[in-house]
Amino acid sequence: VQLQASGGGLVQAGGSLRLSCVHSGLTFGSYALGWFRQAPGKEREFVTATRLSGGTTRYADSVKGRFTISRDNAKNTVYLQMNSLKPEDTAFYYCAATRSNSGSWGIPARYPHWGQGTLVTVSS
Repeated sequence: VQLQASGGGLVQAGGSLRLSCVHSGLTFGSYALGWFRQAPGKEREFVTATRLSGGTTRYADSVKGRFTISRDNAKNTVYLQMNSLKPEDTAFYYCAATRSNSGSWGIPARYPHWGQGTLVTVSS
């Protein structure tokens, strides 16, 4: 399994960014793909996750209504559209894959496969 995240950058508060996670080696019917973030000095935080086969999606309360996860299975890519960005959204963002049920999607330890982080910086 390989995961490659990209799309981070510097954006002003209120702006938008779209992150991409290209994956390989995942079985669509078995895996969910999630996004986590980690700011300096803080623990890794769940952002959102979705089942690659469709259906279930979860969001952290802090991003509901601002962030949207989507997938293009033909391109083996999952996207994270981030709108109305705030300075507190500044962090390294990671994509990760899990076979666990949706009740565990918020737990980093339930994800055995991780991509490298991409840095999102939101200026005030």
